[in-house]
Amino acid sequence: MKLSFGHKIFLAFLANSLVIVVCMLLFARYYAHRDFEEYVGKMEIERLDQLAGMLGAEYRKTGRWDETVTRWDDWLQVVWMRHMVPHRFFAPGGRVVPPPQPGKAPREAVPPPPGGPPRDDPGGPPPFGENPSRPPGPPPGPKDIGLRISLFDAGRQSLTMPDNPSAEGYRLRPILVDNKLVGFLGLKMPDRLTHPLDLEFIRRQYLTFYSIAGVALLLATLVTLILSRRLLSPVKKLAEGTRALTLRRFETRIAVEGCDELAQLAQDFNLMAQGMEKYEQMRRQWLADISHELRTPLAILRCEIEAMQDGVKEMTPEALASLHFEILHLGRIVQDLHELSLIESEAVPDEQTAVEPIELLDEVLRSFKTRFEQRGLRIDASPKDSKPAFVLADTDRLKQLFSNILENTLLYVDVPGVLKIRYEFPEGSVGIHFEDTGPGVPEESVGRLFDRLYRVDKARGRSHGGSGLGLAICRSIAERFGGRIEAANVKPAGLRISVYFPVL
Repeated sequence: MKLSFGHKIFLAFLANSLVIVVCMLLFARYYAHRDFEEYVGKMEIERLDQLAGMLGAEYRKTGRWDETVTRWDDWLQVVWMRHMVPHRFFAPGGRVVPPPQPGKAPREAVPPPPGGPPRDDPGGPPPFGENPSRPPGPPPGPKDIGLRISLFDAGRQSLTMPDNPSAEGYRLRPILVDNKLVGFLGLKMPDRLTHPLDLEFIRRQYLTFYSIAGVALLLATLVTLILSRRLLSPVKKLAEGTRALTLRRFETRIAVEGCDELAQLAQDFNLMAQGMEKYEQMRRQWLADISHELRTPLAILRCEIEAMQDGVKEMTPEALASLHFEILHLGRIVQDLHELSLIESEAVPDEQTAVEPIELLDEVLRSFKTRFEQRGLRIDASPKDSKPAFVLADTDRLKQLFSNILENTLLYVDVPGVLKIRYEFPEGSVGIHFEDTGPGVPEESVGRLFDRLYRVDKARGRSHGGSGLGLAICRSIAERFGGRIEAANVKPAGLRISVYFPVL
């Protein structure tokens, strides 16, 4: 059977609760049984000490054990009654009054144990008969305790158990008369509880533990059900949001509740959906811009060629030059699109090595020097720093980045003009600034200069021959090597482009 994630969560919590409850039940059973056995043993040892004192008083009368051994069973019977019957069943003078039976006349009192004090003192809590809910009746007989108690002489030889004279297995209590050792009283501790009252008590404790465990397991099941549903609620919302994204509903957002990991996951989902919505808008704009950029030169070529075919326009060198210009423009757009796709898709791996960008820029500047002079522009470059700064990059891609920035300057800077190149070395990076003398761009367009096919009206029109992809390629190259590129207007009317790379 295939289980859902919700069922797995519920079963996992329930199994965990079940293991905890069972372990607690087993521990409670074990320690309750062990502690109760220790309690019973301590109570019997305490009675054994009292019985040893009474036997000492009996020995003081005759100085021998013969009479005590002869009536050992009767003697234990009376002592058992003294220690097991509640105080209220003893009459004045120490005589034992058996508990009254329902519908019967009171029975005669039993004589007090020999050699012992009268049973009209309040000493010692009796272990039997104090429970008012117990039906009235005589206490249990001493059969079991009589088999476990034995009287030993001073040499630790049993006087009451001739078949088993050894004291092995007995807990011995010395019997002293006038500080003289006259014998031992031994108690053999049972391996397990045998008294009916003890067994009934421990059985009731087990029933109590089972009831508590059942209630705890029931509550754990209820709490597990509530918690599993609450924990799965944000997961279900994430699943619904994911399905919405697969249907291209990128405006989908999930309400963030709390500040735990699931809330963080919901925030990350919203950021992902926001990014996908943004990229979807950029994709649509990208397709619209490409179609517009390709449609315009194609429309011009078609009109020019059809005019020549119809005889409206003659095939002159000027007309052919116009057609050639439009074809070159189309070629630049296609080539730049191809370069941009290669950079962003990383289809062609770069050969990244340690490159000194300032040295590489000097090489590119030398190749552009003649074109700048012909255009009427001057290059003002700061001297190189004595300490070289190396970056991890591809040499050809860096040359392409610097060339695109210089091409952009040649196309759009008014003449006469100046291109100032400055270097800076902030901590852990190297920065190169290209600052021209204008014209600048509107402030609302500064942040979009590196978008694909974005053009600024007037000063950055397509009449200059640019494809609108040069600065977008620069940004892709800079980001590919861990750097960044920025643009800002400078006074009085110039534009500054800054490129930063992390140094090795």
